[in-house]
Amino acid sequence: MHKRGRPFSAATPPLEARHRASGLNSRFNADQLSFADYVSSSHDMIRKVRAAAVAGNSDQSNLARAVAGNAPFELKPSGTNAAGKEKTWRRGILLTHGLSDSPYFMRHLAACFQESGFRVMAVLLPGHGTQPGDLLDVTWQEWARTVAYGTDKLAAEVDEVYLGGYSAGGALSIYQSLQDRRVRGLFLFAPALEISRLATYARLHKLLSWLAPRQKWVDIKPDKDLYKYESFTKNSAAQMYALIRALKAKLQQQKLSIPIFAVASADDKTVNAAAIAEFMSHQTNPCNKLILYTTDTQKIAQHPSTGKVEWVNSLVLEQKILSSAHTAIVVSAEDEHYGVDGVYANCLHYYPHNMQKYDACIKHPKEVWQGEITEENLKAGTLRRLMYNPNFSALKTSLKQFIDRLS
Repeated sequence: MHKRGRPFSAATPPLEARHRASGLNSRFNADQLSFADYVSSSHDMIRKVRAAAVAGNSDQSNLARAVAGNAPFELKPSGTNAAGKEKTWRRGILLTHGLSDSPYFMRHLAACFQESGFRVMAVLLPGHGTQPGDLLDVTWQEWARTVAYGTDKLAAEVDEVYLGGYSAGGALSIYQSLQDRRVRGLFLFAPALEISRLATYARLHKLLSWLAPRQKWVDIKPDKDLYKYESFTKNSAAQMYALIRALKAKLQQQKLSIPIFAVASADDKTVNAAAIAEFMSHQTNPCNKLILYTTDTQKIAQHPSTGKVEWVNSLVLEQKILSSAHTAIVVSAEDEHYGVDGVYANCLHYYPHNMQKYDACIKHPKEVWQGEITEENLKAGTLRRLMYNPNFSALKTSLKQFIDRLS
């Protein structure tokens, strides 16, 4: 999710086929399907759109990986004590990815929950997983319908329903929990509870962009990543702003007493970490846990970790990491695509206004700094946005300890 794009210029790349809606992925149409059939039909839809996009070019070899990574998925629990009393399984979790992302980002968390005895289901939000143009007309209500559907399917199989979400998926998980008493707890990873006020102006794009299609876009990028859009629509920002407004209205009327595990980064440039901390401060369950990543060692010293709040130093100089980043929270350092030895480097902040640094960042990713795209970090030299969490193993440990405390 982005806060703000730069004005378009002569250097801005042209709109291409991927910047149009496919016509197959703006609505949620799986209400009557089993979850297995929903997964299968999503595979078919993603393959159809992506196959047309890569027809006749070298990206054809990545088609199978793209389909598998962008599709919703499900896992059966491993280990003992996973059987339920009234349903097939004792516990289950529905995982929801972030804006412009895909279910791929939930894979490492899914494995962790599976190891802890959870039945896992992960949904694909409408507009995602195919091509950026599919976010031009989607509404947040369609995303909410998807989460409600996944919750229903999960509840049919498990005694205890939990929701887990990253960024926009976190906001959607909270929204669902406020209207669904079946939800027993929340796992929130950099949940989008506050974004830039500039998103309000994105709602005007439909009045202006019919004459200038480029005005529908905050950013037009190469879209080289297999599992995340790089180009970003104004409608996406507008829908996120509307979702957050609806969520805040509900939170003013209702309180959450269920246990909540949350993770945030003080350096996050996509969502407001202070809003996450404030949200958690108003929640009352004694099991609640907030993990905060920061480079402020003085703050860590002044606010030692307690049972409810755990501070983690996100500065890892031996790995050339200057801070955590919004894009890094839920991905393991071992990830083959985004991890330490991953094939993808996020250098989009240089494109297209500084192609020299963009090329250097892309071609020699291990020689540059990593972190959130802050003014301070950019002063260090060429910087790529961090895409993995160097503290993911510790996060898994904290997550499992929290799960063990659930009643």
